Amino acid sequence: MSKDFFIKLVTSPDVDPLKCVVGLGCVAQAINDGHKVDVFFAAAAVQLLHAEYLSNLDKTIDAPSGMCQGFIETIMNGANGIHCSTASQAHFGVSQDSPKALIEGINLNWSGPAGVIALASDAEVTLMY
Repeated sequence: MSKDFFIKLVTSPDVDPLKCVVGLGCVAQAINDGHKVDVFFAAAAVQLLHAEYLSNLDKTIDAPSGMCQGFIETIMNGANGIHCSTASQAHFGVSQDSPKALIEGINLNWSGPAGVIALASDAEVTLMY
């Protein structure tokens, strides 16, 4: 039976990269299992949406090459919505008007606390990494 998932990633990949990859993997797994998934990237976890940062993450945790990119591709192709914190992205010099660092082709819903609360209140299952 399909469920509505809200998964929020907030952990800094500089502090705990493995936890971030586990989060990405769980988002991808929920999608692959046929659930409706909304994922929200906030705080330092917004760096997971930056192409250069993502390209180095596999090496950081000694994972097979392309694993993290594969998770992101599953998310891009199957998530109900990919959301990010406008303020958190701004902290890293990224905005809707200046998205150059972002993964090419990613369609983001830019939001903040109001978006988090709305998504969480609509979800049947919430996870945070």
